[in-house]
Amino acid sequence: MERSRRDRARRPKLPAAVPAVLLGALGALVIGTVTGLAADPSRLVGTGGYVFATGLLLAVGLYGSTYGIDLADLRRDLRGVVVAVTLGVLVKAGLIAGVMVLAFDRPEYLILGIVVAQIDPLSVAALSEDGHMSQRARSLLTAWASFDDPMTVLLTLYVAGYAYTAAGNAGTPSVVGGGARGYLLGLALNALLLAGALLLWWAGGRLWPARRDAGGTEEPGDAGAFTEPWRLRGPATPLAVLLVVAMLVLAALHTLMLAVAVAGLFLRAKAFTRPLARAVTSAFLLATALLGLFVAQGVSPAPGLLLGASAFGAQAVVAMLLMPLFVRGLSRRDRFLLGIGQQNGLTAVLLALTLERDFPKTVGIVAPAVVTVNLLHYGARIGFGCWSRHRSRKTRQPGAGQERLPGRPAGEDGTGAGRPATADGLRSSA
Repeated sequence: MERSRRDRARRPKLPAAVPAVLLGALGALVIGTVTGLAADPSRLVGTGGYVFATGLLLAVGLYGSTYGIDLADLRRDLRGVVVAVTLGVLVKAGLIAGVMVLAFDRPEYLILGIVVAQIDPLSVAALSEDGHMSQRARSLLTAWASFDDPMTVLLTLYVAGYAYTAAGNAGTPSVVGGGARGYLLGLALNALLLAGALLLWWAGGRLWPARRDAGGTEEPGDAGAFTEPWRLRGPATPLAVLLVVAMLVLAALHTLMLAVAVAGLFLRAKAFTRPLARAVTSAFLLATALLGLFVAQGVSPAPGLLLGASAFGAQAVVAMLLMPLFVRGLSRRDRFLLGIGQQNGLTAVLLALTLERDFPKTVGIVAPAVVTVNLLHYGARIGFGCWSRHRSRKTRQPGAGQERLPGRPAGEDGTGAGRPATADGLRSSA
């Protein structure tokens, strides 16, 4: 009886093995799918309210993603981040597109590699509490997910035109109507929004500064707010909330997501931590429900499954073979976890909706691909967690929990080797 109780205590409960947010996402997907079967969401897509709502969800995810990045790790691995969001995205898109074109012999499938090459920042932010991944690797993955979108947009401008013509269509696709000029204009508007947000944050810190607590830190800041001279001193919490909300709304209205991602590195307040975590989780669940709407409208299972598996495999190739050349010192565990880090969600669906007009049935392929990628990711994470727990129990020392015998010199058991004897220790031994 005692043994069975001990076994039940050792066996991980479901919330420990499967994060609660994953169960919530599964429920949201089911609700969205049932809703999509009952009502056609096609009239909703393209309306101003839908575009704003999806943009706001994405902005919350981006801000929450970069807000959690450890800036020291980011500075140390800046070269790796740049490689990940440029060369890494290019290699992933090429691998995925190559698999799809070879498998189905349809040149328009080139654009599918771009749609799922990026990592969804909302998913990464909502699922960032992974005890197996080090803080450094987590910061690298969140930066990767937050800043790979500009490269994805740039690839879309060039690849969509070629794929459109190769598919036998005349003219140019509507998605590249703005061309390079539109892309540069978007970068300029992102820079303008970022500069305005930083200026107002700095001015608010001067006019209505955050109060300091007894330890000398700012009330909405963190402990390093005064030890790092480049960190902006934030305004008081009410003004800080107002500034961040206004920035997110403007970004959602004009699709200025790069500014939000960069702002998350600097506009930080201690009071944001818990509410932002809840907001990111809520946005993640809402985005998953939106995905269910499109899953219900008809999908292409075979291309979607292959696209999802290709995206997952391409991430493993880039993270485990390419990234170690530029990021030194990552453990094998972190390299593996980065290799299974591919996640897709709202970003891929929004990009697929943008391409749907020029490339019909894109959403029907991307929707099951997103589900496939996320199932592979979650399954790999859960499997790795089970394996890690089994390995830790297997390698545990039988006598590790025994107390050290009185009078045993520190160092015989390996816990105090190399430590000099203290005066108190000499006095007690005497």
